[in-house]
Amino acid sequence: MRALCKQVHALRKADLGTIGQRPFVRGLGHRKPLAKGPLWRNLHPMQTSTPPDQSTRLHLRLFFAHGAMLGPGKAELLEHIRDTGSISAAGRAMDMSYKRAWMLVDAMNAAFAAPLVESARGGAGGGGAQVTEAGLAVLRLYRALQDKAARAGQAELEAITAMLRDIPEQK
Repeated sequence: MRALCKQVHALRKADLGTIGQRPFVRGLGHRKPLAKGPLWRNLHPMQTSTPPDQSTRLHLRLFFAHGAMLGPGKAELLEHIRDTGSISAAGRAMDMSYKRAWMLVDAMNAAFAAPLVESARGGAGGGGAQVTEAGLAVLRLYRALQDKAARAGQAELEAITAMLRDIPEQK
């Protein structure tokens, strides 16, 4: 707890910045990282998983009968693979290791009747990956479902948000 208090005190006095996705505090040594993850997690021990500067959001995760899942992270990974043509580059864009990205792609490919991502090994000709027609269809359908759920639940989200306690940012 004492270390956390020192970090909070340092954050109040120091100029903040980021190195890639890792926050650091200028003036506490040469770009000393505070912690991995968003900066707001370091500010107060009682912070929730929603950053204070963002409104209430709805996350949609599909749980299939055989144990497979599809949620916002896998959908984002598919989008990055579609845009970059590379599992490795998609993983880097999400601050994820290649191994983790590959495991998620492998899980998606195993869950669906047709593979969602096809990849070619690297080498002299270069490798790469592309989202298949089935992958594009799953991504399109998932995003449409996400939009429908958000629109349908907008009034309830606003009502629940209005019931939250006002917690001052700093005391």
